[in-house]
Amino acid sequence: MGLNIPDILNRLHINDINDAFSTGNLWASSANATIKNIHSPVDGKKIAAVKMAVAGDYNRAVEQAAKAFPAWRQIPSPKRGEIVREIGDALRVKKEYLGRLVSYEMGKSLQEGLGEVQEMIDIADFAVGLSRQLYGLTMQSERPQHRMYEQYHPMGIVGIISAFNFPVAVWSWNAMLAWVCGDVCVWKPSEKTPLTAIACQHIVQEIFKKHNIDEGVSCLVIGGRDIGEMMANDTRIPLVSATGSTRMGKAVGTAVAARLGKSLLELGGNNAIIITENADLDMALVGALFGAVGTAGQRCTSTRRLIIHESVYEQFKQKLVSAYGQIRIGDPLDENNHMGPLIDHDAVNLYLDSIEKCKAEGGKFVVDGGKLEGEKYASGCYVKPCVAEVENHYNIVQHETFAPILYLVKYKTLDEAIVLQNGVPQGLSSSIMTGNLREAEQFLSSAGSDCGIAGVNIGTSGAEIGGAFGGEKDTGGGRESGSDAWKVYMRRQTNTINYSKTLPLAQGIKFDL
Repeated sequence: MGLNIPDILNRLHINDINDAFSTGNLWASSANATIKNIHSPVDGKKIAAVKMAVAGDYNRAVEQAAKAFPAWRQIPSPKRGEIVREIGDALRVKKEYLGRLVSYEMGKSLQEGLGEVQEMIDIADFAVGLSRQLYGLTMQSERPQHRMYEQYHPMGIVGIISAFNFPVAVWSWNAMLAWVCGDVCVWKPSEKTPLTAIACQHIVQEIFKKHNIDEGVSCLVIGGRDIGEMMANDTRIPLVSATGSTRMGKAVGTAVAARLGKSLLELGGNNAIIITENADLDMALVGALFGAVGTAGQRCTSTRRLIIHESVYEQFKQKLVSAYGQIRIGDPLDENNHMGPLIDHDAVNLYLDSIEKCKAEGGKFVVDGGKLEGEKYASGCYVKPCVAEVENHYNIVQHETFAPILYLVKYKTLDEAIVLQNGVPQGLSSSIMTGNLREAEQFLSSAGSDCGIAGVNIGTSGAEIGGAFGGEKDTGGGRESGSDAWKVYMRRQTNTINYSKTLPLAQGIKFDL
């Protein structure tokens, strides 16, 4: 399939690519809405102009969601699951087109764009099965002829704030689970990648319309930071799921907590791979390379640090330098290329600034970075992936830079390596490369990695949907996707039924009249 953007947009029901959009409950209808031009980081070309929502648009979306909730929650969960199954099937049909749009709008490789849509399909399948497994527990009562059990009920409106780097997959982690749980959703995608969100909204609404489901079950609001702030402070929204920077997450978490709401935060990562003297260095190289340059280093799970045993440090460094020399950078829709552009010029400037800060602190670059010039890189968003030898305590190393900068740190003992691995504010993903069982078990023990995700002989990037996804410390503590992450989208209720002819009190308390 060639890259014919007007055809792709048309097949995804995004038609007037040169005009502002305003489609029903999608987001904006106000006459005073501002217009944002959307340009691809791949070639710098304008894809579309999009209306940005204002407060009135946001409120209409929330009101529509609130109106849809009572009927949606009354549909049996397995029936809701059947509707989600059809959404997954519709995504299968549109996978090629949506995957290409993800790659073109965001800049990730075509394989990663298609993989992101596959992730949506996978979470839909997971949610279908989950729709018959929203289990509670039965407990034993201390009172005779009493039955105790717990059950889970829908919460209401789930607000979803997603980031540009996974413009559709992370939304689907939240929305698919929320829907089978009986919730309705209001989605604020990144204003940098609105077209993929619009495409998903059209796909979902076609299925809902087929089943005469109120379109308010899935609302989309394209807007800026002000819309996110409204959502965080909105008492009508009991749960806000936010993905993005730690700075953003702290603001959202503070606002939601102030009104005693619930937040699910999936924030920054500063992920490391420990490479021991017992590692398969060729395997470690593959994991480190994809983790560092995949999505141009713009994943929250991207590999930022390699903590390498001193006995294999120089050998592995040379392997890494050689491999970096073979990385092909260019149009991400060309499957011969390994790495595409950063999302925009601001990201490029942050990358360049981080390189200078690293040098100022004493970092020694073994693979130089810089901005790429020339007709092939005309969008101005292409950079070189680079590698620096550093100390773990450097200020720049302690921060997450959303760019392909990889830091090398040397260690002597595994205890030291684990301290280095844990010695950053973030706690998302981690890995150890080793053929030694004792080293692997120590890394996974309570005295090992402090991250929400820890792997052995795999990279830090590329989680499966079956496991709960998220991290600790400045990563926010939230869990999305698989395992029992569904429970965050529901309210827990403990029930006690007295089927006796008396009213005994707990703890043997007597209250006789």
